[in-house]
Amino acid sequence: MSRQLRRITYVEDEPDIRTITEMALETIGGFDLDTYECGFDAVENASKFETDLILLDVMMPGMDGPQVFKAFAETEEMKDKPVIFMTARTQKSEVAEYLALGAKAVIPKPFDPITLSDQIRDVWNEFLVEE
Repeated sequence: MSRQLRRITYVEDEPDIRTITEMALETIGGFDLDTYECGFDAVENASKFETDLILLDVMMPGMDGPQVFKAFAETEEMKDKPVIFMTARTQKSEVAEYLALGAKAVIPKPFDPITLSDQIRDVWNEFLVEE
């Protein structure tokens, strides 16, 4: 049975990128977002949202994306949620590192706000096939 992607937990420290992404995902994609500007807040609160998918920035102060990913993986509510990293750090070795952690995809920054929702839906559909 196919489930529709509706709810995304999004963690990004840069206000401009966060605003553009929120507009792209809510307005164009029609998603419900649970947005955090730091990893600590996301780890502490995100499990209350009943998210379908997690979208994480990689480079954040305090707790970076991979650390947030690992913290989510240790919680019952978040451990099986697919994770997508969004980052400007897209060297082959870096992308391989994110995928080795268990991320389903890496979306490079800068990204196209018009196609972002479709990219995320494609990852979601691949995730459903894997289940």
